[in-house]
Amino acid sequence: MKPTDIRVIAADVHFLPITLRVPLKFGPETVQNVVCLRVQVTVEDRAGTQAQGWGETPLSVSWVWPSTLTIAERTERMKSFSSRVATLLVGSGLQGHPMEIAQDFQHGVLMKALADENHRSPLEMPYLGALVAFSAFDIAVHDAFGVLLGRDIYTTYNAEFMNRDLAAYIEADAEDIDFTGRYPQDYFVKNAPTTLPVWHLVGGVDALEACDLTGSEPNDGYPILLEDWIKQDGLTCLKIKLRGTDAEWDYQRMVRIGRIGLPLGVRWFSADFNCTVKAPAYVNEIMDGLLANEPEIYARTLYVEQPFPYDLEAHQIDVRSVSARKPLFLDESAHDWEFVRLGRRLGWSGVALKTCKTQTGALLSLCWAKAHGMPLMVQDLTNPTLAMIPHVRLAAHAGTIQGVECNAMQFYPDASLKEAAVHPGLYQRRNGVVDFSTLGGPGFGYRIAEM
Repeated sequence: MKPTDIRVIAADVHFLPITLRVPLKFGPETVQNVVCLRVQVTVEDRAGTQAQGWGETPLSVSWVWPSTLTIAERTERMKSFSSRVATLLVGSGLQGHPMEIAQDFQHGVLMKALADENHRSPLEMPYLGALVAFSAFDIAVHDAFGVLLGRDIYTTYNAEFMNRDLAAYIEADAEDIDFTGRYPQDYFVKNAPTTLPVWHLVGGVDALEACDLTGSEPNDGYPILLEDWIKQDGLTCLKIKLRGTDAEWDYQRMVRIGRIGLPLGVRWFSADFNCTVKAPAYVNEIMDGLLANEPEIYARTLYVEQPFPYDLEAHQIDVRSVSARKPLFLDESAHDWEFVRLGRRLGWSGVALKTCKTQTGALLSLCWAKAHGMPLMVQDLTNPTLAMIPHVRLAAHAGTIQGVECNAMQFYPDASLKEAAVHPGLYQRRNGVVDFSTLGGPGFGYRIAEM
């Protein structure tokens, strides 16, 4: 026990509806609205000192929960579950460092709550859905801990404040690394940057050129065409959403975007199939076609993201033929470090971290992956407002292969106007980067009182 140990004594839940200015295609679904879960928690240390912290995440059900249920039905289920998590977290009485609270809550109370939730419904909410709902609370607890101590939260992931080392979270097997005596801070980059190269998302229904316009596009002062986005924001990195069910369409999409981007200074592409591909041969065919016919686009494709079904245990596909061509990154499948370990055994190259799977879980996956030589990215869930801040701070401390993805400014830029007034460089991409040097103070450095 440490005198800095905290417990959660209150949790307030807010649901913020946001309408997208242009549709965003996620795998088989096209999204036009989203609800952000915003949470404020109050924590108390052993001496009775209290502090508040904030956390936020979009409840992006199309990414979290592929299903025959409507988006509205899934959203309502996740909102209801989030409210239940608030009650359970306060009632849990768990005490310690934020990572210890999260670990014990996630593997005990949260799992039981998910089982109860699914017992009441024939259509089950997946574990990833429970993680996303809990993630806003976890982020808020981390923030509150830093506020209570008057410290940047990233200076607390060490033996001074944590009762448990990484070996208490990560079980070593016969072939594994022993994490005894190691803490998350041991795996952070030294002198974390305050600017990062930024990735722009090219959605599956985004207009690339004038011939793609339908007349239904908004006239709101923000770009529509890819060329205009590249020129305005100085973009050098494009993440390309693909179908995963139409190889010719996917190939041509890569070619079109490559031919638009390269002359304008774009240097890196990634290919994101959002779990829709059934077999490695599908991805290999596209990559081999690019290598043969578009070698510059192939060379500039930095990595491939999550082509295969995200239930990694149920779909244990040997993916080495894909990762032999391009680095292959887990995303939806990387619920926690144990899934990262399974992915590595199946041939996956790296991990795309997301704060929406909890700050605690992202840090543990970061540590496991870096200890085993796996490269990292930090991917967006179209994070607006407060959700953007822990997201970029994770990327800065993780040491990614190339910057961070930030696309909320593409799909709902006006949702973040209050935050942008305090941190303009974070909510507006310029010269191909996001600049979050304005973040400061305790916790995640939100400067919430100024918003």
